[in-house]
Amino acid sequence: MAVSMQCQILNAFSLKKNTNNKKYQNKELSLPNSSPTKLLVHQKPYPQTKLQALANVVDDLEASVKNGIRIDDPSMFSSLLETCFRLEAVEQGIRIHRLIPTTLVRQNVGVSSKLLRLYASNGFIEEAHQVFDYMSDRNSSAFAWNSLISGYSELGLYEDALALYFQMVEEGVDPDEYTFPRVLKACGGMGLIHVGQQVHREIIRCGYGNNGFVLNGLVDMYAKCGDIVKARKVFDKIPSKDLVSWNSMLRGYVKHELLPNALFIFQRMIQDGYDPDSISISTILTSGLSQKLVTQIHGWVLRRGTEWNLPIANSLILVYSSHNKLDLARWVFDEMPERDLVSWNTIISVHKKHQNALSYFHRMLTTNISPDAITFVSVLTACAHLRMVKDGEILFSKMTETYGIVPTMEHYACLVNLYGRAGLIVEAHKVITDKMQFTAGPTVWGALLHACYVYGNVEIGEIAAENLFDLEPDNEHNFKLLLEIYGKVGRVEDVERVRVMMMSRGLGL
Repeated sequence: MAVSMQCQILNAFSLKKNTNNKKYQNKELSLPNSSPTKLLVHQKPYPQTKLQALANVVDDLEASVKNGIRIDDPSMFSSLLETCFRLEAVEQGIRIHRLIPTTLVRQNVGVSSKLLRLYASNGFIEEAHQVFDYMSDRNSSAFAWNSLISGYSELGLYEDALALYFQMVEEGVDPDEYTFPRVLKACGGMGLIHVGQQVHREIIRCGYGNNGFVLNGLVDMYAKCGDIVKARKVFDKIPSKDLVSWNSMLRGYVKHELLPNALFIFQRMIQDGYDPDSISISTILTSGLSQKLVTQIHGWVLRRGTEWNLPIANSLILVYSSHNKLDLARWVFDEMPERDLVSWNTIISVHKKHQNALSYFHRMLTTNISPDAITFVSVLTACAHLRMVKDGEILFSKMTETYGIVPTMEHYACLVNLYGRAGLIVEAHKVITDKMQFTAGPTVWGALLHACYVYGNVEIGEIAAENLFDLEPDNEHNFKLLLEIYGKVGRVEDVERVRVMMMSRGLGL
């Protein structure tokens, strides 16, 4: 290949990947027999960022191809794709993909594997799978399989991740230490402990029974699948625990509401010389601690100088509000030097029954952070509680038209609640019959039934109740609300009829 560039070696591109990327934080995957080659860029009289330098390289390549120069150097493409992966520059990776000859993508496992990894790690799972399907030698190592399994797991497509793992085994590709943690994550995400146990046996058979990276995945899987005792047994066997080990066990105890055990693990990790990170502190803060313990941990965080770490500050807002200390929650929020979407959603959510929710929402709109679906659930709830129907209608329209957010069941429930609390029962019912693009669920019909109970609307109340009886046949609360509706208007026979229905279902006995 001959590509003319006025250039110099950019050693920075071979530096370690940004550790903020959690997907490959523990250990970097690398292909056997492949190493990044140095990239060449135009000389500039001023410093360039790595992304700018990469863009210049791609510009030169595109210009060369346009001028009829054939570029088919696999080591160069492999190096460029490695750089895109390290810089999370998927847009540049897409441009590079267009320049790679089709035969090279199909036949060179190094190039195709790194292209697949770039797509999968950035959520372009369909593109990643397309590359995977055309690879001629994908079974030469577990690398390509691992990248695709990881991509599915990161997107929460756990069933696809597991299916790919079993296909991998069937095709005779040996899993490695990077395969199993991703597969275990999928097992935990689906709560499939029997599959997780099967994978555990395979881990032992393959000789990874003492691998800390794999054991961390086992702890997380067992905890998510409900076997906290087994999770602890695996945890105790980890020869060299790291923060991931401690955090997995800590999250497991918090998930199962075993606060004394969680506190013991938190204290033990400090005693053993491990410095809790933002995950550890956020987890313990939101575990249901007493106000006294929250204050103690907050003081400890202050002494460490990490109070304004975003996850920690966001957790403090949440935990103070759960203790009805909204003044402290507001103080933490207002003092934060920077805020993310979680910060805004948290402070809006904890005020969702107050006017302050809308004030914070309007402040949010003045920043460069856009609201998401969660934000609108909180502000629509606030409008419902404040009987601000017009404002709620405007916000619902803005959600779909301005921000392109597709309404979920929860959003429609908020809209029904908005009309229902204001006594606009007919309008609330029309949300279900005229606006919703899918069948209403219990939250939507429940909001309507409660409004009918408050305002004594028998006709629509009966419709809501009948739907709820089908959706939640064992929910005693729905029957009681209909009893109350009938009772208010003196329909004694209907009251008795509902009581008979309850008795036939074993309710209210």
